[in-house]
Amino acid sequence: MKKHTLLFALTLLIFSCAPKETQITLVDSNGLMNQVLVVMDYDLWKGVEGKAVKNVVNEAVVGLPQKEPHLDVIQIPTEAFKNLFLSQKSILHVSIGDKNEFNIRTDVYARPQKIITITATDSESLIEEINNRKDEILTTFRDFDIKATQYRLLKKQFNTKKLKTLDGLGISLQIPSKYRMVDDTGDFLWLRQHLHEGQSMNLLIYELPINSMEDAAGKNINSVRDTIGKKFIPGQFEGSYYITEQAYTPQTNPIELAGLEGFETRGKWEVKNDFMAGPFLNYTLVDKVNNRLLVFEGFTYAPAVNKRNYMFEIEAVLKTLKVKPKTN
Repeated sequence: MKKHTLLFALTLLIFSCAPKETQITLVDSNGLMNQVLVVMDYDLWKGVEGKAVKNVVNEAVVGLPQKEPHLDVIQIPTEAFKNLFLSQKSILHVSIGDKNEFNIRTDVYARPQKIITITATDSESLIEEINNRKDEILTTFRDFDIKATQYRLLKKQFNTKKLKTLDGLGISLQIPSKYRMVDDTGDFLWLRQHLHEGQSMNLLIYELPINSMEDAAGKNINSVRDTIGKKFIPGQFEGSYYITEQAYTPQTNPIELAGLEGFETRGKWEVKNDFMAGPFLNYTLVDKVNNRLLVFEGFTYAPAVNKRNYMFEIEAVLKTLKVKPKTN
Protein backbone atom coordinates (compact mmCIF):
# COMPACT_ATOMS: atom_id res chain seq x y z
CA MET A 1 0.00 0.00 0.00
CA LYS A 2 2.86 2.40 0.85
CA LYS A 3 4.46 1.68 -2.56
CA HIS A 4 1.23 2.52 -4.36
CA THR A 5 0.85 5.73 -2.34
CA LEU A 6 4.42 6.78 -3.14
CA LEU A 7 3.92 6.04 -6.86
CA PHE A 8 0.72 8.12 -6.96
CA ALA A 9 2.45 11.04 -5.24
CA LEU A 10 5.36 10.91 -7.69
CA THR A 11 2.93 10.87 -10.63
CA LEU A 12 1.18 13.99 -9.34
CA LEU A 13 4.54 15.70 -8.87
CA ILE A 14 5.64 14.91 -12.43
CA PHE A 15 2.44 16.24 -14.00
CA SER A 16 2.41 19.34 -11.82
CA CYS A 17 5.92 20.19 -12.96
CA ALA A 18 5.16 19.65 -16.67
CA PRO A 19 4.83 22.82 -18.76
CA LYS A 20 1.21 23.91 -19.20
CA GLU A 21 -0.24 25.08 -22.51
CA THR A 22 -0.27 28.86 -22.64
CA GLN A 23 -3.79 30.29 -22.39
CA ILE A 24 -4.55 33.76 -23.67
CA THR A 25 -7.16 35.73 -21.74
CA LEU A 26 -8.78 38.32 -23.97
CA VAL A 27 -9.65 41.70 -22.52
CA ASP A 28 -13.12 43.20 -22.82
CA SER A 29 -13.53 45.14 -26.04
CA ASN A 30 -14.44 48.82 -26.11
CA GLY A 31 -16.08 51.16 -28.58
CA LEU A 32 -19.49 52.69 -29.06
CA MET A 33 -22.46 51.19 -30.85
CA ASN A 34 -22.29 51.79 -34.62
CA GLN A 35 -18.65 52.85 -34.42
CA VAL A 36 -15.74 51.38 -36.40
CA LEU A 37 -11.98 51.85 -36.13
CA VAL A 38 -10.51 52.19 -39.63
CA VAL A 39 -6.83 51.23 -39.73
CA MET A 40 -5.55 52.79 -42.93
CA ASP A 41 -2.43 54.80 -43.70
CA TYR A 42 -2.94 58.53 -44.01
CA ASP A 43 -2.08 58.83 -47.74
CA LEU A 44 -4.62 56.12 -48.59
CA TRP A 45 -7.28 57.59 -46.28
CA LYS A 46 -6.96 61.00 -47.94
CA GLY A 47 -6.95 59.53 -51.44
CA VAL A 48 -9.40 57.71 -53.68
CA GLU A 49 -9.00 54.55 -51.58
CA GLY A 50 -10.19 56.37 -48.48
CA LYS A 51 -13.07 57.85 -50.44
CA ALA A 52 -14.19 54.32 -51.30
CA VAL A 53 -14.17 53.36 -47.61
CA LYS A 54 -16.09 56.50 -46.66
CA ASN A 55 -18.72 55.70 -49.29
CA VAL A 56 -19.32 52.44 -47.42
CA VAL A 57 -19.40 53.58 -43.81
CA ASN A 58 -21.06 56.93 -44.51
CA GLU A 59 -24.04 55.47 -46.37
CA ALA A 60 -27.15 57.03 -44.88
CA VAL A 61 -29.53 54.96 -42.76
CA VAL A 62 -32.93 54.64 -44.43
CA GLY A 63 -35.98 56.18 -42.81
CA LEU A 64 -34.43 58.83 -40.57
CA PRO A 65 -35.53 62.49 -40.68
CA GLN A 66 -31.92 63.70 -40.73
CA LYS A 67 -29.09 62.15 -42.75
CA GLU A 68 -27.08 59.89 -40.44
CA PRO A 69 -24.35 57.41 -41.47
CA HIS A 70 -24.46 53.71 -40.68
CA LEU A 71 -21.12 53.92 -38.87
CA ASP A 72 -19.13 56.58 -37.04
CA VAL A 73 -15.42 56.37 -37.85
CA ILE A 74 -12.17 56.63 -35.91
CA GLN A 75 -9.22 56.49 -38.34
CA ILE A 76 -5.61 55.69 -37.46
CA PRO A 77 -2.54 54.72 -39.54
CA THR A 78 -1.27 51.15 -39.44
CA GLU A 79 1.75 52.07 -37.29
CA ALA A 80 -0.59 53.35 -34.56
CA PHE A 81 -2.56 50.12 -34.36
CA LYS A 82 -1.35 48.94 -30.97
CA ASN A 83 -2.02 49.27 -27.25
CA LEU A 84 -5.60 50.39 -26.51
CA PHE A 85 -6.59 50.43 -30.18
CA LEU A 86 -6.25 46.64 -30.28
CA SER A 87 -9.26 46.28 -28.00
CA GLN A 88 -11.72 48.16 -30.25
CA LYS A 89 -14.78 46.00 -30.88
CA SER A 90 -15.18 46.79 -34.62
CA ILE A 91 -12.09 47.18 -36.80
CA LEU A 92 -11.71 47.67 -40.55
CA HIS A 93 -8.07 47.24 -41.66
CA VAL A 94 -7.40 48.42 -45.23
CA SER A 95 -4.00 48.37 -46.95
CA ILE A 96 -1.98 47.78 -50.11
CA GLY A 97 0.29 44.74 -49.81
CA ASP A 98 1.78 41.80 -51.66
CA LYS A 99 -1.48 39.84 -52.06
CA ASN A 100 -5.24 40.22 -52.50
CA GLU A 101 -7.07 39.28 -49.32
CA PHE A 102 -10.46 39.71 -47.64
CA ASN A 103 -11.15 38.03 -44.32
CA ILE A 104 -13.35 38.40 -41.27
CA ARG A 105 -12.02 37.39 -37.86
CA THR A 106 -13.67 37.22 -34.47
CA ASP A 107 -12.25 37.89 -30.98
CA VAL A 108 -8.61 38.34 -32.03
CA TYR A 109 -7.34 40.85 -29.45
CA ALA A 110 -10.46 41.34 -27.31
CA ARG A 111 -13.92 39.90 -26.76
CA PRO A 112 -16.39 40.52 -28.35
CA GLN A 113 -14.59 41.78 -31.44
CA LYS A 114 -14.99 41.73 -35.22
CA ILE A 115 -12.09 42.55 -37.56
CA ILE A 116 -12.42 42.87 -41.34
CA THR A 117 -9.15 42.96 -43.29
CA ILE A 118 -8.97 44.12 -46.92
CA THR A 119 -5.61 43.97 -48.72
CA ALA A 120 -4.82 44.37 -52.43
CA THR A 121 -1.70 44.63 -54.54
CA ASP A 122 -2.61 47.99 -56.09
CA SER A 123 -4.98 50.91 -55.71
CA GLU A 124 -7.39 49.88 -58.44
CA SER A 125 -7.80 46.37 -57.04
CA LEU A 126 -8.26 47.73 -53.53
CA ILE A 127 -11.05 50.11 -54.56
CA GLU A 128 -12.77 47.36 -56.54
CA GLU A 129 -12.67 45.01 -53.55
CA ILE A 130 -14.06 47.68 -51.21
CA ASN A 131 -16.91 48.44 -53.60
CA ASN A 132 -17.71 44.76 -54.18
CA ARG A 133 -17.75 44.03 -50.46
CA LYS A 134 -19.78 47.05 -49.41
CA ASP A 135 -22.92 45.17 -48.37
CA GLU A 136 -20.90 42.45 -46.62
CA ILE A 137 -18.91 45.01 -44.64
CA LEU A 138 -21.99 46.87 -43.42
CA THR A 139 -23.95 43.70 -42.69
CA THR A 140 -21.07 42.17 -40.74
CA PHE A 141 -20.63 45.17 -38.46
CA ARG A 142 -24.39 45.80 -38.10
CA ASP A 143 -25.21 42.18 -37.21
CA PHE A 144 -22.31 42.16 -34.75
CA ASP A 145 -23.54 45.36 -33.10
CA ILE A 146 -27.11 44.02 -32.97
CA LYS A 147 -25.93 41.03 -30.91
CA ALA A 148 -23.74 43.20 -28.68
CA THR A 149 -26.66 45.61 -28.13
CA GLN A 150 -29.03 42.76 -27.30
CA TYR A 151 -26.56 41.43 -24.73
CA ARG A 152 -26.20 44.87 -23.12
CA LEU A 153 -29.87 45.88 -23.16
CA LEU A 154 -31.35 42.62 -22.04
CA LYS A 155 -29.36 42.05 -18.87
CA LYS A 156 -32.41 43.52 -17.11
CA GLN A 157 -35.62 42.39 -18.75
CA PHE A 158 -39.27 43.39 -18.60
CA ASN A 159 -41.45 40.69 -17.08
CA THR A 160 -43.31 39.70 -20.25
CA LYS A 161 -45.30 36.94 -18.51
CA LYS A 162 -47.92 39.50 -17.52
CA LEU A 163 -48.45 40.70 -21.11
CA LYS A 164 -51.61 39.02 -22.37
CA THR A 165 -51.09 40.10 -25.99
CA LEU A 166 -47.80 38.20 -26.26
CA ASP A 167 -49.40 35.15 -24.70
CA GLY A 168 -52.44 35.38 -26.95
CA LEU A 169 -50.35 35.72 -30.11
CA GLY A 170 -48.11 32.83 -29.11
CA ILE A 171 -44.87 34.79 -29.29
CA SER A 172 -42.03 35.83 -27.03
CA LEU A 173 -39.89 38.93 -27.08
CA GLN A 174 -37.02 40.01 -24.85
CA ILE A 175 -37.78 43.56 -23.76
CA PRO A 176 -35.56 45.82 -21.61
CA SER A 177 -36.92 46.58 -18.15
CA LYS A 178 -37.00 50.34 -18.82
CA TYR A 179 -40.14 49.95 -20.95
CA ARG A 180 -43.55 50.58 -19.42
CA MET A 181 -46.93 49.35 -20.59
CA VAL A 182 -49.23 51.86 -22.31
CA ASP A 183 -51.87 49.43 -23.61
CA ASP A 184 -52.30 45.65 -23.61
CA THR A 185 -55.70 44.61 -24.94
CA GLY A 186 -54.87 41.00 -25.75
CA ASP A 187 -54.85 41.88 -29.44
CA PHE A 188 -52.68 45.00 -29.33
CA LEU A 189 -49.62 45.81 -27.21
CA TRP A 190 -47.98 49.22 -26.80
CA LEU A 191 -44.88 49.66 -24.64
CA ARG A 192 -42.99 52.92 -24.12
CA GLN A 193 -39.58 53.85 -22.74
CA HIS A 194 -39.30 57.46 -21.61
CA LEU A 195 -35.91 58.98 -22.42
CA HIS A 196 -35.65 62.63 -21.42
CA GLU A 197 -37.28 65.97 -22.22
CA GLY A 198 -40.40 64.28 -23.57
CA GLN A 199 -38.50 61.91 -25.84
CA SER A 200 -39.53 58.27 -26.06
CA MET A 201 -39.01 54.90 -27.74
CA ASN A 202 -42.11 52.81 -28.45
CA LEU A 203 -42.95 49.20 -29.34
CA LEU A 204 -46.18 48.04 -30.99
CA ILE A 205 -47.26 44.40 -31.45
CA TYR A 206 -50.44 43.03 -33.00
CA GLU A 207 -51.81 40.53 -35.51
CA LEU A 208 -54.15 40.84 -38.48
CA PRO A 209 -55.97 38.28 -40.63
CA ILE A 210 -54.72 37.68 -44.17
CA ASN A 211 -57.71 38.79 -46.23
CA SER A 212 -56.12 39.05 -49.67
CA MET A 213 -53.08 38.26 -51.80
CA GLU A 214 -52.10 41.92 -51.39
CA ASP A 215 -51.93 41.45 -47.60
CA ALA A 216 -49.58 38.48 -47.97
CA ALA A 217 -47.48 40.36 -50.53
CA GLY A 218 -46.93 43.33 -48.20
CA LYS A 219 -48.93 45.73 -50.39
CA ASN A 220 -51.12 47.07 -47.59
CA ILE A 221 -48.55 47.72 -44.84
CA ASN A 222 -48.89 51.51 -44.86
CA SER A 223 -52.69 51.58 -44.99
CA VAL A 224 -52.83 49.00 -42.17
CA ARG A 225 -50.51 51.16 -40.08
CA ASP A 226 -52.83 54.13 -40.55
CA THR A 227 -55.87 52.08 -39.53
CA ILE A 228 -54.15 50.78 -36.38
CA GLY A 229 -52.90 54.26 -35.53
CA LYS A 230 -56.37 55.75 -35.76
CA LYS A 231 -57.81 53.00 -33.57
CA PHE A 232 -55.14 52.65 -30.89
CA ILE A 233 -52.66 55.57 -30.95
CA PRO A 234 -54.36 58.92 -30.44
CA GLY A 235 -52.57 62.26 -30.53
CA GLN A 236 -52.81 65.01 -27.96
CA PHE A 237 -55.66 66.80 -29.78
CA GLU A 238 -59.11 65.57 -30.68
CA GLY A 239 -59.08 64.00 -34.15
CA SER A 240 -55.30 63.52 -34.17
CA TYR A 241 -53.66 60.10 -34.42
CA TYR A 242 -50.54 58.21 -35.53
CA ILE A 243 -50.14 57.61 -39.31
CA THR A 244 -47.50 57.03 -41.97
CA GLU A 245 -46.00 60.35 -43.07
CA GLN A 246 -47.72 61.26 -46.32
CA ALA A 247 -44.83 63.26 -47.79
CA TYR A 248 -42.32 60.39 -47.55
CA THR A 249 -42.60 56.96 -49.17
CA PRO A 250 -41.35 54.24 -46.79
CA GLN A 251 -38.88 51.64 -48.07
CA THR A 252 -40.01 48.01 -47.86
CA ASN A 253 -37.75 44.99 -48.35
CA PRO A 254 -38.27 41.23 -47.91
CA ILE A 255 -36.91 39.70 -44.72
CA GLU A 256 -36.91 36.44 -42.80
CA LEU A 257 -37.33 36.69 -39.05
CA ALA A 258 -38.14 34.06 -36.42
CA GLY A 259 -38.55 31.45 -39.13
CA LEU A 260 -41.19 33.43 -41.03
CA GLU A 261 -40.91 35.34 -44.27
CA GLY A 262 -42.15 38.88 -44.32
CA PHE A 263 -41.27 42.50 -44.88
CA GLU A 264 -39.12 45.15 -43.23
CA THR A 265 -40.42 48.69 -43.70
CA ARG A 266 -38.49 51.80 -42.70
CA GLY A 267 -39.99 55.23 -42.92
CA LYS A 268 -41.37 58.22 -41.07
CA TRP A 269 -44.52 58.62 -39.01
CA GLU A 270 -46.49 61.72 -38.17
CA VAL A 271 -49.55 62.62 -36.15
CA LYS A 272 -52.49 63.66 -38.26
CA ASN A 273 -53.67 67.17 -37.38
CA ASP A 274 -50.56 67.78 -35.25
CA PHE A 275 -46.85 68.49 -35.71
CA MET A 276 -45.32 65.40 -34.07
CA ALA A 277 -43.21 63.10 -36.27
CA GLY A 278 -40.26 60.70 -36.30
CA PRO A 279 -38.88 57.43 -37.74
CA PHE A 280 -40.41 53.96 -37.54
CA LEU A 281 -39.31 50.38 -38.20
CA ASN A 282 -42.00 47.82 -39.05
CA TYR A 283 -41.73 44.05 -39.40
CA THR A 284 -44.77 42.42 -40.96
CA LEU A 285 -44.41 38.63 -40.95
CA VAL A 286 -46.62 36.30 -42.98
CA ASP A 287 -47.84 33.35 -40.89
CA LYS A 288 -49.67 31.35 -43.56
CA VAL A 289 -50.25 28.35 -41.29
CA ASN A 290 -52.43 30.49 -39.02
CA ASN A 291 -53.67 32.80 -41.81
CA ARG A 292 -52.37 35.91 -40.09
CA LEU A 293 -49.90 38.75 -40.29
CA LEU A 294 -47.76 39.31 -37.21
CA VAL A 295 -46.77 42.96 -36.91
CA PHE A 296 -43.90 44.26 -34.77
CA GLU A 297 -43.11 47.94 -34.90
CA GLY A 298 -40.91 50.42 -33.12
CA PHE A 299 -40.92 54.20 -33.40
CA THR A 300 -39.07 57.05 -31.77
CA TYR A 301 -40.12 60.54 -30.80
CA ALA A 302 -36.99 62.62 -30.21
CA PRO A 303 -37.19 66.03 -31.90
CA ALA A 304 -34.00 67.98 -32.64
CA VAL A 305 -31.61 65.08 -31.88
CA ASN A 306 -30.10 62.25 -33.92
CA LYS A 307 -32.21 59.10 -33.86
CA ARG A 308 -30.04 56.40 -35.47
CA ASN A 309 -28.97 54.76 -32.23
CA TYR A 310 -32.49 54.83 -30.80
CA MET A 311 -33.83 53.03 -33.86
CA PHE A 312 -30.92 50.62 -33.78
CA GLU A 313 -31.79 49.64 -30.21
CA ILE A 314 -35.40 49.12 -31.24
CA GLU A 315 -34.24 46.86 -34.09
CA ALA A 316 -32.14 44.85 -31.64
CA VAL A 317 -35.17 44.31 -29.39
CA LEU A 318 -37.54 43.37 -32.23
CA LYS A 319 -35.04 40.83 -33.54
CA THR A 320 -35.27 38.80 -30.31
CA LEU A 321 -38.69 37.63 -31.51
CA LYS A 322 -39.60 33.95 -31.24
CA VAL A 323 -42.85 32.51 -32.53
CA LYS A 324 -44.40 29.58 -30.70
CA PRO A 325 -46.64 27.08 -32.51
CA LYS A 326 -50.19 28.41 -32.23
CA THR A 327 -52.67 25.68 -31.36
CA ASN A 328 -55.99 27.52 -31.38
